[in-house]
Amino acid sequence: MAVGTVLAGALLSVALPVGHPAAAPAADDPVPTHEGMPDDGFDNEHEGEQDDTVGPDSPPAATAPALADPVPGRPGDFRLAAGSDLTGRVDKLDAALPKQGLTELLEQANRTSGQGAGDCGDTAIYGPDLPVGDRVCWKSDDATSTEWIPQAISGVSDAQEDEDWGTSNAEPIAVGSYDDKNPGRSDYIAGRDNCVKASVSDACNEKGVRVTFFNQATKKYRHVLLVWPYVNSYDHISFDALHAREGLCNEVVTENCGAQNGIHAGGMVWYGNYLYVADTANGMRVFDLRRIMDLNPDNDSATEDEMQDGLPSDLTDKKRIGRQSNVWYAYGYRYVMPQVATLKFTTARNSGDASKNQCYKTGRPKASYVSLDRTGTDHMVLGEYCNMGKNPTDAMSNGRVGTYPMTALTAAVEGASGTVADADQAYGLPTGGSFDGEPLWHKIQGAMRYEGKWYFHRSNAYNNGRLLQATVDGEQLIGNPKALQSSIGPEDLYLAHGRGDGFAPRLWSLSEHAPSECGPCERELYSYPMSDVVGGFGS
Repeated sequence: MAVGTVLAGALLSVALPVGHPAAAPAADDPVPTHEGMPDDGFDNEHEGEQDDTVGPDSPPAATAPALADPVPGRPGDFRLAAGSDLTGRVDKLDAALPKQGLTELLEQANRTSGQGAGDCGDTAIYGPDLPVGDRVCWKSDDATSTEWIPQAISGVSDAQEDEDWGTSNAEPIAVGSYDDKNPGRSDYIAGRDNCVKASVSDACNEKGVRVTFFNQATKKYRHVLLVWPYVNSYDHISFDALHAREGLCNEVVTENCGAQNGIHAGGMVWYGNYLYVADTANGMRVFDLRRIMDLNPDNDSATEDEMQDGLPSDLTDKKRIGRQSNVWYAYGYRYVMPQVATLKFTTARNSGDASKNQCYKTGRPKASYVSLDRTGTDHMVLGEYCNMGKNPTDAMSNGRVGTYPMTALTAAVEGASGTVADADQAYGLPTGGSFDGEPLWHKIQGAMRYEGKWYFHRSNAYNNGRLLQATVDGEQLIGNPKALQSSIGPEDLYLAHGRGDGFAPRLWSLSEHAPSECGPCERELYSYPMSDVVGGFGS
């Protein structure tokens, strides 16, 4: 789906913007080198309904072919290890750029959402099986954007047990979106054009991933761009958008590199000060909410602000990023949050693994979605999106899930390079049931564990998805035969447990499709009362 990203080196060769000192260009390296781990992932790792061709398709059958029984999930396959230390680079950014706390960011949120039927319209995207509790609809340009596609969700219930973060009743929710459409990018890759010309769309650049923080008290939200820190060959700290290769492309970033694609960010967990973002092919990227950089402290984007290093910032130019010609850019975003750690799978990929949406019963899993379980000892749930098509083979897997103690993940984030975090449980998904001529148990977009039971969001292209339930029996997950109709385009799952604010537990999710994609499609953030979810399955 996504194409490669514009690289900083290409941007540095353009003319200096009007109003900036002419003597500056020599101070910055025109072809910065990026350090990072080699890409071990797929060139285009965006997954989901946009690619339904994985597996040998045939016309819909009355029932799907039976799947082979699942095998034990092999927790060892889920092992993660800390990547190279990014502390030095992030510290340099911290010294160069002012910071903004999340509480202040939420209080200054600049985009207004709608709520309920009065603002969001009818409930056509929702099925009849579950009553919708909260409904939040985005500002029009976010609701209709073909560039930014929402996928991941987390919130204050994940962040801390008492749910008390900042402003009273803010109850912040975080939503992750990936950059999908880059018009004009193919011309740039082919060397015919570049993404900074006036004639090219602002959307040409591959901007990676952004996180939206939503304040439930004010109903306002703000976007933060996730970035990768690097040091250029003039020893100047800078940053680029978040990409699959973590900045490394043939050793040196060049104009025609063309290999930098974004990551899907299909799941996200905000735990304490850290934000864990799923990186499908590799593991997880980690960010620190204490390191949100503010490129516009005076809140006036029309004027340049002086950063801590004495250089100006420019938010009016939406086609440049990082430090270029002694000016700081961020594709027009006020806030950026640099990656502080990488957690990478250590297991080799299965030898037959040639597709982003095809899965196997052994070998490296895919980090398609993540969630937090606060029942007992805090654990992260990580699982795979797998598309088996209509005629799956015995070699395929419909997906696996694993769980990690959060103490182990935190230790890996804060420890030395190579520090390991092991999963303590893993399961193959259930194999029974069919749905529209396909296996019921595949195309999972989100999962969570609640009071011993597992819940999964199953997508269904531009039709209503399904919420599924499973229980553990020995080393297997056994599916509940009942499936509850969910929204069109259902994605990740997040539980607002209510232990701190006194509200009844709510299961939050989001729909990804813009109205232009199908007649009833709407892009919303929504919740179901957890009591209705549990009751809908009979227990």
